[in-house]
Amino acid sequence: MAHRIDQNKCISCGTCDMECPFGAIIISDLGKFSIDAEKCTDCDKCAKACPVDAAEKVSE
Repeated sequence: MAHRIDQNKCISCGTCDMECPFGAIIISDLGKFSIDAEKCTDCDKCAKACPVDAAEKVSE
């Protein structure tokens, strides 16, 4: 399992980035957030912190 950020829900608040202890959150030049699957340890901290439930688990 890993996580991804649903771009339709994400409000680009940066909460996931602040909560991720592994530096797995990537911010594009356009301010869009995504998750680096290689750095993600599936700790679920991003999903728990997201105020709009944009970080979600996905099957690999």
